[in-house]
Amino acid sequence: MDADELLTTTRSVRRKLDLDRPVEQEVITECLRIAMQAPIAGNQLDAIRWLVVRDPELKARVAGPVREVGEAAQRQYGHLVPPRSLASAKFLLDNIHRVPALVLACLAGRPDGGNAELTGFYGSIYPAIWSFQLALRARGLGSTITGYHLFGHEAEVARLLGIPEGFTQVALLPVAYTTQKDFRPAARPPVEEITYLDRWGARVS
Repeated sequence: MDADELLTTTRSVRRKLDLDRPVEQEVITECLRIAMQAPIAGNQLDAIRWLVVRDPELKARVAGPVREVGEAAQRQYGHLVPPRSLASAKFLLDNIHRVPALVLACLAGRPDGGNAELTGFYGSIYPAIWSFQLALRARGLGSTITGYHLFGHEAEVARLLGIPEGFTQVALLPVAYTTQKDFRPAARPPVEEITYLDRWGARVS
């Protein structure tokens, strides 16, 4: 597939993750190697860490807090989400322990300060996370950014997986081959309606 197709058809995949097909560690490593070519602030080049969880018992234990927070969020906010998206999220919560690999993206340090500091911190790893997802998609795998456990359970997961103090868990990505090969571009607002020229509110003609 060409670059435009890759960029417009890389979706958050949940229900279409193949829970039964093994994922080779070499494929994940290759995708992470590509991810590390993403734009990264120079002072953060050595700060990124990836943790791949494949052990079934560890995955089940990580799944516990993810499921607890996710199910609570669905009970509270589910009425605000389209039914199809809600069902997709529920499927992942019910089956996250079965996903072949869970990949945690971590960054040394702890974000603090205002918008500029937060932008610099998270902006040093999210391009790599997105590149990882693109590399997976190009090889027939899917993923989705998951962060439920970060609400009150980050330290618990850190202890479970031996993540040292001083590292922030930024995202958890369930990784699997997909049961569907072709994905379509998603519905999005027309870019002409959300793009301004020179001054806020001045539409691009």
